[in-house]
Parts: sequence; structure tokens; C-alpha cells
Amino acid sequence: MGIELGRSRACVFDAYGTLLDVHSAIRHYGALGSRADLISRTWRTKQLEYAWVRSLSGQYADFWECTTSALDFALDLHGADRSQRDALLDAYRTLDPYADAFPALQLLRAAGIGIAVLSNGTGRMLAEAFRSAKLTEMLDICLSIEAVGQYKPSPAAYALAARELGLKASSIGFISSNAWDVAGARAFGFVPVWVSREDCPDEYGLRDTVFGTQNLTSAADYLAVTLQPD
Repeated sequence: MGIELGRSRACVFDAYGTLLDVHSAIRHYGALGSRADLISRTWRTKQLEYAWVRSLSGQYADFWECTTSALDFALDLHGADRSQRDALLDAYRTLDPYADAFPALQLLRAAGIGIAVLSNGTGRMLAEAFRSAKLTEMLDICLSIEAVGQYKPSPAAYALAARELGLKASSIGFISSNAWDVAGARAFGFVPVWVSREDCPDEYGLRDTVFGTQNLTSAADYLAVTLQPD
């Protein structure tokens, strides 16, 4: 994947929870019974917490290490056997894309807008996940915060995307299902869109300041019209 030169507009996507369904690993594994949903939600919450705490405390650890530690905690908290750990981690490498991911990417490509991913995930995690999801060819560039060693919503992470795209922030759209991520992108100066699939309550004053929707295709359609050429 490489950025297509000459693009005057671009859209940056978050990966986990936006294009890729983080809870599909537990669903595919299918051996956790009634505890599955609780384990999955705890896994996701602790994954992010561990990333932020280690980064802010000056003890950066990559996202795969945070993902592994978070799964261990989730299994222990909900009384599940750690012997299931490796199978669940394997499942996490091949998460399902959301059904609207490919159509949204198609829409942006047809509009002549560059397509990037900016993720807290490691480069290896992202390569495996997007190859499995069959979305690799739809991306111009896939960026990991590994390059700066600071997790989103650090401004340094968003600056990485702007620098690699070679565009000013107002010419870059940003789509995420994570409210904290949208808030960070808004503060940096991107044109943010919040895809709140479950129509969650407002966070960070997003409902008054950014375009909100429940699906990726309407998010892409909005940016195709709204983004201004650099």
C-alpha cells in the first residue's frame, strides 16, 4: 500500500471498532457461553486502558502486548480458563469487517478521495487484519502509531497522518466509531465524523460540533461533499 500522489483530499479511518468489528473474535471462537459478551467488552476496555496508561506513564508497550494483557485480565475477571487465550488471540488477528466498510471505501474512491487508516494497532496487526478482511487493496496507506510511540488521541498520532498524506487538516476527513478518537481528531483540526452505531449518548460535546451517523456509507457520502481540496 502506498499513498496515491496528487490527491487533494483524503479520509482517514480508525481501524478497530470502525472498519473492523472487535467483538467478532469472541463470536467466532464461540466457546465462552453466557460470559462471552462480558469478556469481549472487558477485553476491549482494558486494551485501551493499558495502551493509554503505559503511554502516558512513559512505559510505552505496543498494541499487541496491550491486547494480550487485556485478554488475560478479562479471562481472569470472568472466571474463564486461560487455556483459551491463544485461540482467542488468533481470532483477533482476523476480525470481521463491518458490512458497510467496503461500500464506504468504494464511495470515497469513486469520489477521488485518498483513503488512509490511522490505528493504535501495530503494523503487523493491521496487515493481517486488513488482508483477512479483504480490504487491503482499498487503502492508499495504512499507518500505525508505532512510528511516533504515542497512542491516539495524542496530537502526535494525528500529525503522523497529516504528514504522511501531505495535506492540511481541513482537507482530511476522519471517521471513527470511538467518541474519544473523534474528539481527538476534532481538536487536531480534521473534519471529523462520529459513526455511533448504537446511537450512544453524547460525549465530549460531539453532537453539537461534528457530523454524526450510525453507518459508514453516510459518513463517506458526507465527506465526499464536505471536504475541500487543499
